[in-house]
Formats: sequence, structure tokens, C-alpha cells
Amino acid sequence: MATSCPFLLCFLLCFLHLSLSISEIFFLPLTHSLSNNHFTSTHHLLKSTSTRSAARFKNHHRRLQKHHHLQVSLPLSPGSDYTLSFTLSSHPPQRVSLYLDTGSDLVWFPCQPFECILCEGKAENTTTSALPPKLSSTARTVPCKSSACSSAHSNLPTSNLCAIANCPLESIETSDCRSFSCPPFYYAYGDGSLIARLYRDSVTLPLATPSLVLHNFTFGCAHTALAEPVGVAGFGRGVLSLPAQVASLSPQLGNQFSYCLVSHSFDSDRVRLPSPLILGRSDEKEKRVNNNDQPQFVYTSMLDNPKHPYFYCVGLDGISIGKKKIPAPAFLKTVNREGSGGLVVDSGTTFTMLPASLYNSVVTEFDSRVGRVYERAREIEDTTGLGPCYYYDSVVNVPSLVLHFVGNESSIVLPRKNYFYEFVDGGDGVRRKRKVGCMMLMNGGDDAELSGGPGATLGNYQQQGFEVVYDLEKGRVGFARRKCASLWESLNQG
Repeated sequence: MATSCPFLLCFLLCFLHLSLSISEIFFLPLTHSLSNNHFTSTHHLLKSTSTRSAARFKNHHRRLQKHHHLQVSLPLSPGSDYTLSFTLSSHPPQRVSLYLDTGSDLVWFPCQPFECILCEGKAENTTTSALPPKLSSTARTVPCKSSACSSAHSNLPTSNLCAIANCPLESIETSDCRSFSCPPFYYAYGDGSLIARLYRDSVTLPLATPSLVLHNFTFGCAHTALAEPVGVAGFGRGVLSLPAQVASLSPQLGNQFSYCLVSHSFDSDRVRLPSPLILGRSDEKEKRVNNNDQPQFVYTSMLDNPKHPYFYCVGLDGISIGKKKIPAPAFLKTVNREGSGGLVVDSGTTFTMLPASLYNSVVTEFDSRVGRVYERAREIEDTTGLGPCYYYDSVVNVPSLVLHFVGNESSIVLPRKNYFYEFVDGGDGVRRKRKVGCMMLMNGGDDAELSGGPGATLGNYQQQGFEVVYDLEKGRVGFARRKCASLWESLNQG
């Protein structure tokens, strides 16, 4: 009997470890930052959002060509963003709200004192406090001889970083630069930029499940920014991203994450519950929130981008309008050595941007089915930046839209509201009220102009109502239709 005790103890310990591993998921709320109350009209709302999506997609490629050696993320699009919050370990604790951005790999936020150039009117739509946070007394600068410092400086050699940080020659020669802090670095987005320093401190993610404390968390503290008044939680494929740093604490938590964006149609009244962001995945969680009749994930492989490794690139095989499949150009199915091509799945851009050749083919097929029945609303197209748009009297019939990713059976059917926006136009005493609907995919520009960057982006508006999972361990992105508000409730009840 005595000889069985060690075996029984081992069994119990193994069972306990397995139980802890199975339940090791965390989730937190994402808050949608846009309400149509911020705009004077639906035209204003749509024009503002479509202009940002188009301009920043194009600016992104111009910046990549001009500053190819810099860390440059996909453009954020304030107007339809999702924010998450964490708490700094200061006294008293300070809460920081950041944009969720799968198109970049750095976590940064403004620090006191903070100056933002050309930021008038940008911060009013955010959930941040009036004053940027102060660093706590426990915050420590990151040494210049560190992989984090090299990553922030686009992998510059350690010796160069030490020289920039005024490290003496004898210290550089002996590689003893630990006492010298990482010098300021420059980081650019599609239409803004910042200068920051790297620090390490403890932060807490205030989750619905027991709070997750991240010790020695590396982040950027910015005192100066251009057109970027709010911090960013980079979730891209880089060593400084939030998932990568969580993975150092727990690979199961950091190697997979997902979010489920509650459908909103630019109406904050429709977003009564937050959108869940889930770190990790487990069999227990799957059983808890996914019934047998729930749609399973459709996966497509990630494509490595040698120039911009933090992007979640996937291959787009084509788009179906109704029963007609329109093939995607070859450069959307892969990424070349210059970092051109592929479709980037991004949480920080509102509308999906397509190269002109594919966009025009989609519009032609869409219009051939809808335009022969309904009147084209070209003046609405001019005032919203979207198109094609149509007037209708009762219920408008539009064809289905399916995205086909590279891989066997890797296709998703977009809900109608994800690609066709309907609203009432007029009623201002001059024009009579009329129902109008617009297709919500956008022209990203001529194919030849998209070199040096992604060929297309899948925006967050088209991701609504899907749980989008980023499986870093298996190198794939998955999509599954979900009732995202119900998913949040299920997670909380569990």
C-alpha cells in the first residue's frame, strides 16, 4: 500500500496540472469607440470613415517605399476602432485605454508630459482619461543591449544602439552595455508617428476572469506624437506585441488569441455588450461556449512577410458575387521577397480595401445584378465615398458575397450587413426621404501602385459577427460565425 502513494501523488499532481492547463484562458472586453452621434449626418459618417480607410491604405504604401527600413504598421482608422484597457502598477493604479491593432507589434501609450501635433479633434472620440498616465516608481528603462531594444529599432545591431545611447567605446568592445538605456526610437503608422522610449513594469489586464498580471512587461512611453493621441496595443507577429509577451508567461495563452466583434452598423445603441477578446483556447472553453450546432472555424494559412513580419497575411483566392466566382490576381495569393502581396487581416482598419482590378470586377458583377432592378444613387456615392449605391422602395435584393481564401474549403459567407449598408437619405426639407444602400468594399488603387506592402486588407467592419482566431502555433487564421454578444455572456457565465 505504501508503494502506491507516490504513484497516487503523481497522478493527482498530473491531474491538477492538466486541469489548470485546460482552464487557462482569459478574456477581456473590447469597447467600440464610434457612435453616429459624433457626425452631423450619415453622409458625413460614411465619408469620413471611407476617406480614412482609402487615404491611409495609400499613405501606408507610400511610407513603406519612402521609409522601408522603419517599423511601419497598418493604418489605424479612428472612427471605427476597438479599445482594450489595462492598469499600470502605480500608486494609485492608472487605467490606460489602447486601440487593438493586429497590424502592428508594439504596445505604447502617451506619458506625461505629452505633446501631440496635429491632434485637434482626434482624442474626443476616445475613452482615455483627460491626462496621460505617469510612469510609476517601479518602471525601469530597457537596456540598450536587449532584443526588445533591437526590435524597437528595427533590429539594428547592438553596437549601433549602444553608440546611440552614448555607451563608451570600451563598453561597446566588451559588449557590456547593460547599464545604458535603450535610446528613443521612431515608430510610424499610416498617417501618424511617435517617438518613445522602452520601459518595463508590471501591468494588469482587468479581465472578466481573474486578473492577469504581467511582470516585466515591455512597452513604449511616448512624450511626443504626430496625429496619434491614443496608445496602441500591438497584437502583430513581433517580440514586443502583447501576445508574444503573454506567451513568455504562458505559451498556451500567448500562442492563440481571438476576438468577436459585436455588429454595430455605426450605431452605439446596438452595442450593449462588449466584444470579447480571448487569450488562449482550451477544450473546456470550446465545450462551454460552442454547442454542436455552432459553425466550426474555417482556417487559412498565414503567409510569412519577409519585409513586414508582424502582418497577419493570408492568401485570397477570389470573391464570389452570387454564384459567380471572380478570381483574385496572383499577387493576393502569396507574398514575394519584397513584402508585396497577400491580404492582411487587420483590426485597426475599418473597410476592406481591394486592388483596383479585383474591386472593379466585383463592382461590375454586383451592379449587373442589382443595377438592372434599382436606380443607381450616384450622388450618394459622391457624398459617402462608397459605391455602388442604389435607391429602393421596400426590400432590396442583393447577391451573396463570399470570400475564398487559399486552402481547401477555406471560404466564408459575409452577412449582408457586413458588405451592404442601408440607411434613409433626405428628409431635410429639400429632398424627400428615400431608402438607399451601398456596397462597403473599397478600391485600394491600381495594382502596380501596391508594391512594397499588402495587396489588400480585411477591415474590421467585414469581420463583425465572426470570431476571428489567430493561431500562432499552427500558423493559421480562422473564421467562424458567432453571436458575439452571446459569446461574451457565455464566457462570463462560465
